[in-house]
Amino acid sequence: TDDCAAMLHRRLSVIDIENGRQPMSFVCGNRKYVMVYNGKLYNTEELRKELRAKGYTFIGHSDTEVLLKSYVEWGEGCLEKLNGIFAFAIWCVHTRTLFFARDRMGVKPLFYTCAGSKFIFGSQLKTLLAHPQAEPLLDSDGIAEIMLVGPGRTPGCGIFKNMFELPPAHCGTYTPQGLEHHPYWQLKDRTHTDTLEQTVEKVRFLVTDAITRQLVSDVPVCTFLSGGLDSSLISSVADRYFTQKGQQLHTFSVTYRDNDKFFRVNRFQPTSDTEYIKKMNSCLNAVHHDIVIETPELVDALYAAVDANDLPGMADVDASMLLLCRAIKQQGTVALSGECADEIFGGYPWYTDTAIRMQEGFPWAQSTLYRAGFLTPELSGMINARSYVGSRYTQTVQSTDKIAGLSVRESRMKEMVKLNMDWFMQTLLTRKDRMSMYSGLEVRVPFCDWRIAEYLYSVPWEFKHADGMEKGLLRKAAEGLLPDEVLWRRKSPYPKTHNPAYLAAVSAQLQKILQNPNEPIFAFVRKNALENLINLNGYAQPWYGQLMMQPQTIAYFLQVNYWLKKYHVRIV
Repeated sequence: TDDCAAMLHRRLSVIDIENGRQPMSFVCGNRKYVMVYNGKLYNTEELRKELRAKGYTFIGHSDTEVLLKSYVEWGEGCLEKLNGIFAFAIWCVHTRTLFFARDRMGVKPLFYTCAGSKFIFGSQLKTLLAHPQAEPLLDSDGIAEIMLVGPGRTPGCGIFKNMFELPPAHCGTYTPQGLEHHPYWQLKDRTHTDTLEQTVEKVRFLVTDAITRQLVSDVPVCTFLSGGLDSSLISSVADRYFTQKGQQLHTFSVTYRDNDKFFRVNRFQPTSDTEYIKKMNSCLNAVHHDIVIETPELVDALYAAVDANDLPGMADVDASMLLLCRAIKQQGTVALSGECADEIFGGYPWYTDTAIRMQEGFPWAQSTLYRAGFLTPELSGMINARSYVGSRYTQTVQSTDKIAGLSVRESRMKEMVKLNMDWFMQTLLTRKDRMSMYSGLEVRVPFCDWRIAEYLYSVPWEFKHADGMEKGLLRKAAEGLLPDEVLWRRKSPYPKTHNPAYLAAVSAQLQKILQNPNEPIFAFVRKNALENLINLNGYAQPWYGQLMMQPQTIAYFLQVNYWLKKYHVRIV
């Protein structure tokens, strides 16, 4: 505490458990700095070496100490040097200035609100709500976010009125004069001069280097393994790393009771994970763990997932991730996951399907009018659904950086990357961070290395789609690291339950809500729209990508109602 500042920190100890304690202070001459920090730097040793050459000494080997002294030396310029996932704030006692920043890709969160002359910030919305002057208020914009955009969020939006999230790649200050923040990095298009062979070689280096850097830890590290390209590649590199050190990697996959029995091949999920996980297991020196989720625990975890996220989320997709992370925590404290490869390398169906690709609007949520149909008549008159969603889509597209002379296809692909990284990827990163940290597990995402994103942004689509395959470039870069069956497996999304018992269970819970007219959800959702949703006999328009069909949409509304009650949300 200072005369006008207080900083608090709860730490998941991963590196230098004794000397990495926070808040961390450092005095340099007549200047004093105090920092709180959530995240991990992957180029700690390079920075430490550079700082030592400038005369700095170090008490321990934590990245926290390196980050703090990097700011002391370079100020805001330190952000250009950082490779990692982070949100941090530094109180400069001598200038009464708070400096804060968030990593380039948005892996780690930083929420804030201003209450009078107070600036309140934290890693979670619940931290802000613990302050007596921060209220859980929901206005028409917040309702529009929940109903028209959710489980995504407009960049910078904290859903509650007057609560915000610092956007990725932003930094700022809070002083007696007020709040200011600005971007310090953004994707810039360039002419790509490397040949396909050179591009493959560069991608192989960047990806393997990112994975290897993120295996460093003072506590046990493991990996997610779905049998898909991304997690299999990470597990393969990690397995070689640990084997060379005489250690054994632990890998984890998730499935649902009787899922193979009820799985049906479709356009978006062409194969089940089971046989590919077995194939990878036969190639690795790792110990594998299959986490099988029962339907009742998946339903129950819907509500714990809201507690973790402080908001409604991706329904059972969140809940299963929470249960998986809880199981992994019993074996390790750090895990590596394959998120973000699809956004950066072009792996989703909406990249490769021309019809979907060229449609106006967010490709994973072509459902604005369907969603608006759930709003009460009063709110339908207040909220222009097309305008609310359309303006956000248009603003994102118009902010896409593109060099002159691009073809129509290449121009659209740049827009697709921007849309996916600013929106869909952020939803997945939020899910991963909240569900894992809730269980005391740190999940790292090697494909989210900003060097990969920056390089790939300018790579032409014909390279990314090499051999006519989604993520063809990544597949070519991974040749020799994976068995061919896994290397050339068609994309299959994160597994969801296909068990009809799940649909029956969430429908029954929604039926109970429908029987009580005083449930808070009816303040903005039509009762008969929810009744119709239950009676669709297995079909409903996708709510958010192919992961949220009828069962998940029902579960989403269960989360919304629980959230309104649990957080005592007041509609204004």
